Amino acid sequence: MTTICVDVMGADKEPEVLLEGVTRALEKDPDLCVLLAGSADVVEPYCASHERARALVTTEVIGMAEHPASAVRQKKDASIVRAAAAVRAGEADGLFSAGSTGAVLTAATFGVGRIKGVKRPALSLPFPGLGSHKTIFLDMGANADVKPEVMVQFAHMGRAFAEVALGVSDARVGLLCNGSEDTKGSEMALAYHEALANGSCGFAGNAEGTDVLGDRFDVIVCDGFTGNVCLKTIEGTGKFVLSRVKAAMKGSLGAKLGAALLAGPLKAMAGELSGAEYGGAILLGLRAPVVKGHGATSAEAVCAGTLSCAAYARANLCEKIAQACEIAG
Repeated sequence: MTTICVDVMGADKEPEVLLEGVTRALEKDPDLCVLLAGSADVVEPYCASHERARALVTTEVIGMAEHPASAVRQKKDASIVRAAAAVRAGEADGLFSAGSTGAVLTAATFGVGRIKGVKRPALSLPFPGLGSHKTIFLDMGANADVKPEVMVQFAHMGRAFAEVALGVSDARVGLLCNGSEDTKGSEMALAYHEALANGSCGFAGNAEGTDVLGDRFDVIVCDGFTGNVCLKTIEGTGKFVLSRVKAAMKGSLGAKLGAALLAGPLKAMAGELSGAEYGGAILLGLRAPVVKGHGATSAEAVCAGTLSCAAYARANLCEKIAQACEIAG
């Protein structure tokens, strides 16, 4: 059995939404057990009626508006803090939370702990691309500033993730930049390029913005500042397109029919871009898989995130990342 700790508190949605997602995950995976971190009135009744669920009773919650580092230090009995500690103690094989991004990153980094030699964990997600191609993208916002040697680690971690999540060996790595030429970019981008070129990490050159949803690379790396801007731009573009389709449905009969035909595919596309298929982004570089769901999550996304976390644990993703970073020196 694989046990995943699910933090059912701290998300924008009510705990009942997360519990519904957990129920779906348990129904789909007979070899899954869950450890539910949350208040007694939420987790104990649920666990009493589900034999593969155990309660981790906590008394505090870290809200979305709280300062992550301060809250993690002060609220020792917060659900995300206790969940991370439970994973480190071996009570669970991985962690899923849709709570505050900063709180999850902080609690997981210090609670679960980093893989030996990993300097900075990175948020990552497989992005859809042309045809059936998918591209591992990192860092999506965990580290605003990184040194060149850390970017090389991102490449090695991304390649290990590509092997597990996409079945791609010898992944082609690209550096997100403002041009494909080796001479393009800021001084920091040029330093990243040089480090990657000498890092024995499958580096295949610079990736432009159009490559993020393309098929030229299997892994694209960047600092968390750039990655988060890129992610939010993609999300905003998706919302803009959907808003235009909805507006068209209020026009002529022909426009309404055309928009109705496009609504399904566009909704599916939005789901791909949001990471709903995986339930959220994974924090690479820790001793156990930690999947961070969107704050405004859904039961479907919680189910997907819990199942993804279990799949990463069973595939020994963290061990493969450790091996990759050790080989890289």
